[in-house]
Amino acid sequence: MAIFSREDFDQAFEVSSARNSVYRSVFKRAFDIFFVLAIAVPVTLVVLLLALFISFDGASPFYRQERVGKNGKRFSMLKLRSMVPNADRKLEAYLRANPAARLEWTEKQKLAHDPRITPIGRIIRKTSLDELPQFLNVLVGDMSVVGPRPMMPEQTALYPGTAYYRMRPGITGFWQISERNECSFAERAIHDSHYDRALSLRTDVSVVWRTVAVVMAGTGV
Repeated sequence: MAIFSREDFDQAFEVSSARNSVYRSVFKRAFDIFFVLAIAVPVTLVVLLLALFISFDGASPFYRQERVGKNGKRFSMLKLRSMVPNADRKLEAYLRANPAARLEWTEKQKLAHDPRITPIGRIIRKTSLDELPQFLNVLVGDMSVVGPRPMMPEQTALYPGTAYYRMRPGITGFWQISERNECSFAERAIHDSHYDRALSLRTDVSVVWRTVAVVMAGTGV
């Protein structure tokens, strides 16, 4: 079930055509830095505790993956590991053996029942706690607190829009607080375009606030 539908977005966010606003060019980055520094201590403590539990299987609790950022720049995104080691190889083998799963992956670039996810991984993905290390990506300037969902390089050919490349990808954003379990990968471009036109301090604060509801509902994937 959707947390926030497209109709909700139309009612909740004002659309602006000012793509060269002062907030976008200057104060959004200041907002990111202030936000990360304000939550740094509790986030660090939670990440260290979760990393301890994740490391019980003998592998690194952290996972780095190349993503596409603003203007197409590549960067290394940091997450808490929610999958088994060698997850990419296991995925390919699973998709070869399951045509229905292959179709689901092709359309959505995710699986409702992913065999690679560990037991603790299911918990931290449902609550989006696996995303917490990305605040370091925000601090160094690769990402923003609010923005498009970070895209992998191999997904760029599937993405039908251009709005994504005008912004830093975000830890949360319009797609992340929407009916994300129901939409296709290509439909992410619609959310990115809406955010690109609605980008403002008011929008970012509202998205952060609504993210709390999504996390509490446990609708992460």
